[in-house]
Amino acid sequence: MRIAVIDDEKYSRVGLIHQIRQTLPQAEIAEAASGAQALELLENQTFDMLFIDVHLGDMEGTTVAALARRLMPGAKIVFATAYSEYAVRAFELRADDYILKPFDPERIRKALSLFTEQPPAASPAALRRIAVSSNRSTTLLDAEEITYIETDGVGRGCILHTLGGKSYNGSTSLSEYETRLGTQEFYRIHKTCLVQLRYIESIFPWSSNGFALRVRGSSTVLPIGRDRVRELRRLLSI
Repeated sequence: MRIAVIDDEKYSRVGLIHQIRQTLPQAEIAEAASGAQALELLENQTFDMLFIDVHLGDMEGTTVAALARRLMPGAKIVFATAYSEYAVRAFELRADDYILKPFDPERIRKALSLFTEQPPAASPAALRRIAVSSNRSTTLLDAEEITYIETDGVGRGCILHTLGGKSYNGSTSLSEYETRLGTQEFYRIHKTCLVQLRYIESIFPWSSNGFALRVRGSSTVLPIGRDRVRELRRLLSI
């Protein structure tokens, strides 16, 4: 694997390279101490992964990232910065991750796991109808009509929301719905919410430099877990 570390702060650069080698000792690592050096590096070499500081002194790291994305569309890009507010810009540039200074070794390992994580196991066969049981009554819902499912906040049960604007309370856990519906393009955007991807209408910045979304037929704001943004973007091809 070939990795580029682009940072105008020497000690940050050296420290990051050291931590990368702790996880991937076999990696080939090149470095650049300025935006100009980074551009020269990108014009002459290709990389599997790039760690890019947001502020490089002579130019913005976002400029370097945009060029890297054009030249190496398959490369993983990680913003390494002291500024959490750049999460929005990272999303726009389709960056795969961003880590904050001072660097936490565990976050470095998590970023590097983009290359080491195993593909997910095959999901069970898709269900066409969902049985929602509550108060001795069972309602059969067409799975394609469900926009999102959220925990009920009082127990292990859930609330299922549909395109028609109706909601149904059930006693099944969100984890079980996730297992049963995973092959039908549902994705768990937060520990409390499972969304059908086809009905996502907008994604936008939310509190604390995070993101949220809305689904068709509802004005409810659904926060996206920070650790789920990258995978959601991949699933939506954005």
